Amino acid sequence: MIITTTNEIDGKEIKEYVGIVTGEAIVGAHVFKDIFASLRDFFGGRSKAYENTIRDAREIALKEMQEEAEKLGAHAILGVDIDYEVLGKSGSMLMSSATGTAVILR
Repeated sequence: MIITTTNEIDGKEIKEYVGIVTGEAIVGAHVFKDIFASLRDFFGGRSKAYENTIRDAREIALKEMQEEAEKLGAHAILGVDIDYEVLGKSGSMLMSSATGTAVILR
């Protein structure tokens, strides 16, 4: 399936717009990730643990969105937008959501 942030696909004609599709993932950050991230903030550098958590959440959201589009018989998802939000009392949860328009191509 083609998944793109653009509103069209070069060389393809849209036959039908079948609907808006979404996928969400909410993941928690472990206390050890928080500790190591604090050390990285203090000493400088990248936090691989958080980067991996964000990447995993994004991949889950995109996969769920694609599965929803497949159920509708879509060939592609256009105009994809990925958002991130911090949730929970202490900001210990990360939500990633992916939204796009499922289409059938000619």
